[in-house]
Amino acid sequence: MNLIKSVLFLTSFLTISGAFAQYTEMINTNRPGGSQGAFAVGTNVLQLEGGFSLGKEEHTLLKTETNGTTIDYAIRYGFWKERLEVSLMGEFQSNNVEDNRSAVTREYKLSNFKSNTAGVKYLVYDPYRKRDLKGPNLYSWRKNNKVQWEDLIPAVSVYAGVNFDFADNPFTPEAESVMSPKFVLATQNNFIGGWVFVTNIIVDRVTTDFPTYGYIVTLTHATNRYFSVFVENQGLKGDFYADQLLRGGAAALIFSDLQVDLSVTYSLKDTPSKLYGRLGVAYRFDMHNTDEYLDTSSKGKKDKNKSNKKDDRLEQLELDDNGQ
Repeated sequence: MNLIKSVLFLTSFLTISGAFAQYTEMINTNRPGGSQGAFAVGTNVLQLEGGFSLGKEEHTLLKTETNGTTIDYAIRYGFWKERLEVSLMGEFQSNNVEDNRSAVTREYKLSNFKSNTAGVKYLVYDPYRKRDLKGPNLYSWRKNNKVQWEDLIPAVSVYAGVNFDFADNPFTPEAESVMSPKFVLATQNNFIGGWVFVTNIIVDRVTTDFPTYGYIVTLTHATNRYFSVFVENQGLKGDFYADQLLRGGAAALIFSDLQVDLSVTYSLKDTPSKLYGRLGVAYRFDMHNTDEYLDTSSKGKKDKNKSNKKDDRLEQLELDDNGQ
């Protein structure tokens, strides 16, 4: 029954009406942070994102030391509407653990998927498309190059996914294989000067006995067209796992469809403490054809009718001038 509810929630996003979406000439990736941006990749765009992490964990209560290896991945595809994308995202963890609770150190290995989630993201509101259509202010350079009140209104998207957890998995809370929903509310502000601020509010595994709630805030700054840096804070709260994580790093655009990145993750607690370095890459297969814009407002329809009438009058004047 829970799975049926999750599927219904997923498909409900396909019928939400909206008017704006955005495709970028350069790759639009969620890396190198852990948050999801508000925008989809664009129709007929297949994007592959992945990373490899090495790190160390120390648990003061359990007296364990862990050398960890992580492979994370995301497959994103835009279809039907510019504002819609489907994705498969996951993370595989392999740990070599030293248990120091006895006189003789015990060593063992743990490996499994920490997450596997298939989902849909839908751009509900995009304030930037309206501004692009309005164009710049031709009478004021200052108004075009300073932060204005309307810049505080973010783009908003919603994400709904289904987690696929395997049995006997030390990295997930349930002992048996289980499917559970995941929901994310994502906002994104694009500020003047190459600053981007993203927030995620996360509700995860709410149909299980171990729900998790969290947030991610990410601030990114593009120093130029090809290089950007970021800082990020993530908070997780749940009975199975809770944490406060700090991330920072940089990304470089090799060409319009390829990006590489490097980042560091640090935990603020010691149960366990964490320090991981991650190297990542993102590549897109860009089969995008045309941008989509649909003005469904009554004003838009009236303006279109006025424009058509004006064009007809101009055409008639031209014919009169030519003596026809």
